[in-house]
Amino acid sequence: QVQLVESGGGLVQAGDSLRLSCEASGRDFSRNAMGWFRQAPGKEREFVASRGYSGGRTDYADSVKGRFTISRDNAKNAVYLQMNNLKPEDTAVYYCAASRFTIAFRRHEYSYWGQGTQVTVSS
Repeated sequence: QVQLVESGGGLVQAGDSLRLSCEASGRDFSRNAMGWFRQAPGKEREFVASRGYSGGRTDYADSVKGRFTISRDNAKNAVYLQMNNLKPEDTAVYYCAASRFTIAFRRHEYSYWGQGTQVTVSS
């Protein structure tokens, strides 16, 4: 059974940093894209960042470029999201996801999802 477990969310002030972690079990995702999505109250789940097979291609939403960095540790079957200079509009539940494809940045391209971790940024 595949499981993705996120951690690292919390309540921070604008300008602060957080690092989200996601560890996968039940399947080796080193040859698959892994990514992060987020969902704010009343809004659709949206793409944040992805990193492809073997740490190759990375993609970011325009709203987080220059502030967020996605990284992977294939030995741990894990993906991370370093979030710097957080803004109140970054407040959302953040979801880790794993794809069946080597590169993926659309929601429907991801088959496996974590339970989510809350990030709240106060102004």
